[in-house]
Amino acid sequence: MRRSKAFIPTTKEAPSDAVLPSHIFLSRAGFITQVSSGLYNFLPLGKRVLRNIETIVNEAMASIGAQEVELSFVTPVELWQESGRIDKFGKELLRFEDRKENRFVLGPTHEEMMVNVVRNRVNSYKQLPLHLYQIKTKFRDEARPRFGLMRGREFIMKDGYSFHASAEDLDREFTTVERAYKHILERLGLEFRIVEADSGAIGGSGSKELMVLADSGEDTIALCDRCQYAANIEAAVRGAKQEIPEAPEAVFNRFKTPNVTTIEALSHFFKVDPFYLVKTVAKRAVYHEGSKLVLFCLRGSDTLQEVKATNVLNALELLDVSEDELRESGLVAGFMGPLNLNTCKIIFDKDLKDADAMICGANEIDYHYVGVNFNALKNAEFADIAEVNEGDTCPCCDGTLSFTKGIEVGHIFKLGTSYSKALKAEFLNENGQSEPFVMGTYGLGISRLVAAVIEQHHDENGCIWTPSTAPYLINVMISNIKDEAQMTFAENLYEALRQEGIEVMLDDRKERFGFKMKDAELIGFPYTVIVGKELINGNIQLMERATLRKETIAAEHALKTIIERTVT
Repeated sequence: MRRSKAFIPTTKEAPSDAVLPSHIFLSRAGFITQVSSGLYNFLPLGKRVLRNIETIVNEAMASIGAQEVELSFVTPVELWQESGRIDKFGKELLRFEDRKENRFVLGPTHEEMMVNVVRNRVNSYKQLPLHLYQIKTKFRDEARPRFGLMRGREFIMKDGYSFHASAEDLDREFTTVERAYKHILERLGLEFRIVEADSGAIGGSGSKELMVLADSGEDTIALCDRCQYAANIEAAVRGAKQEIPEAPEAVFNRFKTPNVTTIEALSHFFKVDPFYLVKTVAKRAVYHEGSKLVLFCLRGSDTLQEVKATNVLNALELLDVSEDELRESGLVAGFMGPLNLNTCKIIFDKDLKDADAMICGANEIDYHYVGVNFNALKNAEFADIAEVNEGDTCPCCDGTLSFTKGIEVGHIFKLGTSYSKALKAEFLNENGQSEPFVMGTYGLGISRLVAAVIEQHHDENGCIWTPSTAPYLINVMISNIKDEAQMTFAENLYEALRQEGIEVMLDDRKERFGFKMKDAELIGFPYTVIVGKELINGNIQLMERATLRKETIAAEHALKTIIERTVT
């Protein structure tokens, strides 16, 4: 492509709301342009990057026998009603009516639609397994779209769905897709981790996320320093505590604690490690049919993990509770506890099971109970509701957990039969009996991957594309287009590289050398060939964008040397 003919509107100014490097540089370098809040156009350079990523994804899917389809972006609302997700997905699901008052949604994901495609068309176990996928525009009506392509309302996603006769075969496919996704991210040149995850609104029995490691990531990941254990903070678990603080000695009693309303103050008051204090958190659990007050009890050294807590209750969400609501239920803010209370549901963290020598609120102003033994509790409900802390023990070995940040670019789920049962999608097994399909679903954010590459690969000058994602691998830059020798050499080199099948840009603009170089660094071509005044001495330069290192090479061997240096 000749730069003089290319539509690449670079600019010095970034969008006013841009804070992430990917948003800033993709906008400034002319890859994307904003239409409205959370909506973006992909310009020619951006479209080339998208196509590169899609090609790698398609090749990986073909290698595991997945077949590509193209489903309608618009989905009848009846399918979402059948699955029961019409309310669970909330306001992010954009609903509308056509002129005949038929109701539809813009698909944020296509589980229902894909099941509808397969049901009554795949009828026998002999037709299984089946894996279908698409690369498709999606829409989620985000309340606060931000960070450019990272959290837009409209986005491009690869979503795949597999259908099986057994859970064992689903496990096999799940592992196969995980391996294929890993290969995709490796080809894209990304540093990543595959982590245990929460299934969220998609549902299912298990899921994993693909996280590109970046300081700008919204997700916190717990990593083990010895084994391969990694998990999103929302799903992370920990092993047994290695060092237990010395327990306080106290006989069960009600103790006056004037104005002691925080864990920190309570620890100081009794001179006790927070490990032996009970933190009681009140939340209102919201369901389709209403809401109810719930108390969550955990050790004072821990923090409530709200996603875990929401899942334990199978609630839509958890809301904060006012002091007036607490008083109506016989609770006193700062002095709440689980004893002698029957006005609301109580969930205990599993680490409190059999706990002794504990201190908790007495549900009376200025009083706590000391010497509490949880062995005495009858019919108590225990669950994992605590968030892991840095320094906790790994659940898989005796390693230590630490935190890092990541960008979720993919999520794979074992759906089981939740959707096939709801939508009555069945097949006949070997015995001629009808069974629901066992399903898996596999998402990969294509447009988000565009941004993720830049979040991981950039500097203060702009983008640094990896060779497999770059819109053009090589940029041939003519220092002075009025110099006939430079023009002739660059033109010939450009044509020779094209003949070799290399994606190459020829910067033949009538602009200053410094301006062209700034543009090349902003756009992030992996390599720039500089054809300048050294040509008279038989030399040109090859600059590597990642390091900004310039290498002088002989002009007469330019084609061979450039191919050796740039094509792997």
